[in-house]
Amino acid sequence: MNIYDWMSLSGPERINALARPSAMSDPSIIANAANIMAQIKTGGDASILKLTQKYDGVKLKSLRVNLDDCQTAWAALDPADKAALEMAKANIERFHKAQMPRNISVETMPGVSCRREARAVSSVGLYVPGGTAPLVSTLLMLAIPAKVAGCTRRVVVTPPGKNGAINPAILAAAYLCGVSDIFACGGAQAIAGLAYGTESLPKCDKIFGPGNIYVAAAKSLAAQAPGGPAIDMPAGPSEAMVLADETANPAFAASDLLSQAEHDTVAQVIAICSTETVAKKIWAEVERQAESLPRKDIAKQSLSFARVFIAPDKTDQIDIINAYAPEHLIIQTENPESYVAEIQNAGSIFLGPWTPESVGDYASGTNHTLPTYGAARAYSGVTLESFMKYISVQELTRDGLECLGPSVERLAALEGLEAHRRAVSLRLESEPS
Repeated sequence: MNIYDWMSLSGPERINALARPSAMSDPSIIANAANIMAQIKTGGDASILKLTQKYDGVKLKSLRVNLDDCQTAWAALDPADKAALEMAKANIERFHKAQMPRNISVETMPGVSCRREARAVSSVGLYVPGGTAPLVSTLLMLAIPAKVAGCTRRVVVTPPGKNGAINPAILAAAYLCGVSDIFACGGAQAIAGLAYGTESLPKCDKIFGPGNIYVAAAKSLAAQAPGGPAIDMPAGPSEAMVLADETANPAFAASDLLSQAEHDTVAQVIAICSTETVAKKIWAEVERQAESLPRKDIAKQSLSFARVFIAPDKTDQIDIINAYAPEHLIIQTENPESYVAEIQNAGSIFLGPWTPESVGDYASGTNHTLPTYGAARAYSGVTLESFMKYISVQELTRDGLECLGPSVERLAALEGLEAHRRAVSLRLESEPS
């Protein structure tokens, strides 16, 4: 853990203090991901099965998971777990249904009517991490809005365990969310399967979901390919930034930092504290709580790269937040709401002592698939509209074309595009029907 006094840092020092690890741009990772994707493009299922054996240590006969297994897993689930999943599903559905876009229609001038109509993306690939932790919550966060949006085919890919099976909780959640297909594969090879299609995996129009650096690299490569799928957003390691003043409960703040640190050894954990005293109290709690975590080795490795900024002034605190653009921002100050309007760059914000970061991860209703690695400067987290697209429609009357057409003719002439001009002039010169 490194402590920085924000006011004592020069401009370049501030940039360096907020810099993220360079692993995401490691040429060897990108090259390895590209090599895996090339294998899948030509080898299909056989190559995915081979790589699954190599990286996941399990030999599978088939990638497809029988949907009946999902129903069986749901039936066997503890009733309390079922209730928790159902509550999360209800809240996620409620929040995302409220985002349903409306069609718009505008007469831009007499006789010129323009519309915008929403359509669901037809087929979506949903990547659900299942390596060190089976992320049931990610399945909920992707499959539920995909179904609400009306996506016809909702394809889940998730790595198998060492026993060759998908975690039963993921299968149960897949049943609850009504996915179309589920396949036992992960990593860059699963992304390639969704991008190109194989004998088993359908080619998808858009790919969603978080993953390790190879998954992130594969998604970026897939999106760059001509005719390739769209992706939800650029991705990197998980991040949490906590802003705390003297009113913050140190134990609460520490627990939020640890909730991200336990995700991954390269997860990013940052605290902004109003005083050094606040920082020391929080970090003492971080170290105390970390000792009892089942994943403490992962958390401690992540925490070794953690940073704490001492910044008493609210303007400086907001500058740090907007410069870093965190995935998760937890504000535990005297008046947390007062910060929101000035925060331009963050994936999701958690206000006050009773709003742990975990509620957004699981069940408050907001989506936990969020921009990382600074992408919050330009990207939103996953929303209902992430699963939709828009078609524009226009219709002119003869009077409308007579009014608008001469301007179009002039503009086409300015560009030297005669066929464009004639498409208007031929109509204007024709006899009215």
